[in-house]
Amino acid sequence: MATIKPGGLGIKTRLFQIIFESDTRLAKGFDVFLALLIFLSVGIILLDSVPDYHARYGEIFYAVEWGITLLFTIELALRIYCLEKPKLYLKSFYGIIDVLAVLPTWLALLIPGAQTLVVVRLLRTLRLFRVLEMMTVVGEGRLLMGALIRSRHQILLFLFSVLMVVTIFSSLLYLIEPAEAGFTSIPKSIYWGIVTLTTVGYGDITPVTAWGQFISMMIMLTGYSIIALPVGVFSAEVIRTLRAERYSDEACPGCGKHRHEVDAKYCKHCGTWLNEETPDPRSSE
Repeated sequence: MATIKPGGLGIKTRLFQIIFESDTRLAKGFDVFLALLIFLSVGIILLDSVPDYHARYGEIFYAVEWGITLLFTIELALRIYCLEKPKLYLKSFYGIIDVLAVLPTWLALLIPGAQTLVVVRLLRTLRLFRVLEMMTVVGEGRLLMGALIRSRHQILLFLFSVLMVVTIFSSLLYLIEPAEAGFTSIPKSIYWGIVTLTTVGYGDITPVTAWGQFISMMIMLTGYSIIALPVGVFSAEVIRTLRAERYSDEACPGCGKHRHEVDAKYCKHCGTWLNEETPDPRSSE
């Protein structure tokens, strides 16, 4: 999140410490209480989607959900009130999530069924990583996300190639198979091709001709052959990132060789002191 500050001394600073920080017992308790409300709210939405539970406890679910929404609305108002620059917070990741957490129930007044979108509140539990001192997990998540972003070009090329193969094979099936088999259009055939290539095989559309079944086998074998390619690209990028974080690119002043660990003090090849800005402790002995 971008750097945010309390909007003034007194009550605003106190609210800021409770709501945005987690270094006191009261602040941690506040975040845990919010997480419990989030889990309760999502649980209610899940149970309310079951017809039997909705018939029996629908009114109770409705009242509890509105109570939680009002608490979240008050909490959001307090967050905005205690900040020096509320717009900076509202534009941040957590600010957007906090706003989205209260919108679905209010939107349900205009759009029936919109309250099911409250499951987005689960994203607010990311703050628990800070409360439970698990920020290293967030760091690992950023590493994986960074590797995914850096390998996006290879993955997009792979997906485009797969889409071309599926489109060609699916068009052939559209020409070969009768409409009674379910291949009523090329888009419908592409749906079948993707389901077959990913080896899911719903069985709602199946080829009935010999050539169609042969092409189906080829697509399934192709799926088994290439399905692991994007995983390999992503894994290679993760390994490259880990190596980049572990090893330094600076050359040894003695032998000129690279790839020393970032915390290394002496060259592993010739034993030269690596930090040229400070004297070698051995020279004073």
